[in-house]
Amino acid sequence: MIKKVLVGIFVLQLISTHAVAETNQQVQIFDISQGKVIKYVEVTTDLQQEVEKFLEGISGVYAKYNPIPNQGFMIRIPLEPNIMVRSQWFDDLVDEVTIIFPKQENPYLMVFDDENNSYFLTFTGDTTKLLSLLNFDL
Repeated sequence: MIKKVLVGIFVLQLISTHAVAETNQQVQIFDISQGKVIKYVEVTTDLQQEVEKFLEGISGVYAKYNPIPNQGFMIRIPLEPNIMVRSQWFDDLVDEVTIIFPKQENPYLMVFDDENNSYFLTFTGDTTKLLSLLNFDL
């Protein structure tokens, strides 16, 4: 129950941060087990380019009932400028991406459409360079 409340707070923070994203563009690394943001990193062009590759590599919909794992990390990356994503599974402008790194699975993406509906999507690509740019080990 506590996990659901904490994840709910994190998701609400993601939605509410949209309004202030213009003034404070930071990557947030959220530890699901601890229920808090453990690291902030400034957004760089290299980070944005890595995320663009993941968005271009969307390969399907993440189909598990509960898309938020009990353990792992969520990395929220604001995008400036926004990126138009057109695929079979998602077609909208994206202003931020959350990459979910479950403990026992491959990472996947969470994005929001213009009506703040969340989509959980699988992607092809290696996250090693992204994690290196963030100076973060899983």
